[in-house]
Amino acid sequence: MLLPSLNNGITLLDVDGDRGVPLLQSLVLDHLLLHDGPAFWVDANGHATTTTLAQISPSQRLLNRIHVARGFTAYQHYGAVCDLPTAVNKSIRTSTIGAGAAGRGGPSRDEDTSPHTPALIVAPAVDTQYRADDTLGEIHAKTLQARTLARLSTCADGYDIPVLVTRNERNEFTESVATVADHHLECEQTRMGPRVVGEDFETLVYPVDDGAYYQTTFAYWQQLLAARATQVGVEPTTPAPSTPTPEGVGTGVTAEGETVSATADPLLDAWTATGTGGR
Repeated sequence: MLLPSLNNGITLLDVDGDRGVPLLQSLVLDHLLLHDGPAFWVDANGHATTTTLAQISPSQRLLNRIHVARGFTAYQHYGAVCDLPTAVNKSIRTSTIGAGAAGRGGPSRDEDTSPHTPALIVAPAVDTQYRADDTLGEIHAKTLQARTLARLSTCADGYDIPVLVTRNERNEFTESVATVADHHLECEQTRMGPRVVGEDFETLVYPVDDGAYYQTTFAYWQQLLAARATQVGVEPTTPAPSTPTPEGVGTGVTAEGETVSATADPLLDAWTATGTGGR
């Protein structure tokens, strides 16, 4: 077990000294590999970056199950969270109609979940827009953030699923995020890469072939999720030829000092277009 499992309820992921985008996205993709159903992602501060999602995802089909909404202001973010039940109901109607037209699908990989109901809700940087909105006073910002957290908690209880959240800063303003969380994961940066610690989980090793160890860059997450996909019977997608990744991004380093490059496979713009799961 190289990644922690996400339990029902709100899970707060705190990443020390970094936004933790690869780790956050890896947790989401790993959960979708093990559970049926879509994920609903209310994004802030650019965490739903399509390039990194495509780079570490073992299958492009997996990305079709992620529905992204973006809030660029506090009210937009709160509105997107309030619209989650509507988005879920629309997704259920669309998927059930499609399943009826196509006939009975393949067997579920998880008997406790359905391919039609949501498997996960993601709300990274849940404090960002409320902290940065100049049109809100401090009291109003805290109130609106509290209402957002209450809505997310209601979704977690109502759909009986995990809700994964992060926060940009740890201070008095975000104490309410920690208070509402049912579970807490902390990630610290070590010489070998991110180390995750939770109530029932702790990162101990980063194994790869031949007994070597990776520094946990994009190449590590890509390999880890490809192994998980093979385990659950999802055939990994062969990466299409693409332009080289930017310097310093997407490389792995073995214990012997060998550098291994990772290729990028950016998502199509249509993935986040209106009517295809984007907002």
